[in-house]
Amino acid sequence: MEGKEEDVRVGANKFPERQPIGTSAQSDKDYKEPPPAPLFEPGELASWSFWRAGIAEFIATFLFLYITVLTVMGVKRSPNMCASVGIQGIAWAFGGMIFALVYCTAGISGGHINPAVTFGLFLARKLSLTRAVYYIVMQCLGAICGAGVVKGFQPKQYQALGGGANTVAPGYTKGSGLGAEIIGTFVLVYTVFSATDAKRNARDSHVPILAPLPIGFAVFLILAPLPIGFAVFLVHLATIPITGTGINPARSLGAAIIFNKDNAWDDHWVFWVGPFIGAALAALYHVIVIRAIPFKSRS
Repeated sequence: MEGKEEDVRVGANKFPERQPIGTSAQSDKDYKEPPPAPLFEPGELASWSFWRAGIAEFIATFLFLYITVLTVMGVKRSPNMCASVGIQGIAWAFGGMIFALVYCTAGISGGHINPAVTFGLFLARKLSLTRAVYYIVMQCLGAICGAGVVKGFQPKQYQALGGGANTVAPGYTKGSGLGAEIIGTFVLVYTVFSATDAKRNARDSHVPILAPLPIGFAVFLILAPLPIGFAVFLVHLATIPITGTGINPARSLGAAIIFNKDNAWDDHWVFWVGPFIGAALAALYHVIVIRAIPFKSRS
């Protein structure tokens, strides 16, 4: 009998107890939500890292506009889509540049390169208002300079081919363009929140995920930009025929200022209002639904 009881006990050990899931599995050792960034942080202004981050955003947005607007111009000057990289090539240029530039700047500024991303992260209290305003100003200046350099290389072609400026395409209403920008920016900012979410490594991530971020900042820097760049690529494939794809107010502003024709300004509000609404919705969804921050008990 004792032998049988021992066998039963040994057999029982082969099947571990079911682990609690969801909120019931949380303990004091689980991931702790970082405190929200202060609204104003005057101490930032005395830090070189603050100014360096803004310079990184300026350079990244400058390079982003330079490469992407040149790609758009190359497609438009071709006699037909088959003689150029086409819409797919434009989408790859935008997505690929975001992947490369986020990789380069993530450890310095966070790799926003987009006022809508900065706005969404600000609403989620990931950065201060001081830093958010500084980033947006530097992103817009970088975009203006990037588009300006393209025009400097080929001024006549730049004006003749539209300068890469965003407009709502003929056959679509402003409402359609606004909706496309809202949804496209939601996809982007939602992906940014998910790809950079530190909780994906924490013990209270009880639901298995396909590809959790490996431990180690070097690997994080490689994997985090990939889904962000891919999201930009996919959104461009979907919305280039509608709006030329803005989802980045700095990109739209830079091209509009340098091109400076009426048709570039007629719909320009769409490329600010749409991305900011989309970013706000993504931040709201991340904070309330995905992270459930308002519903977490605070000890």
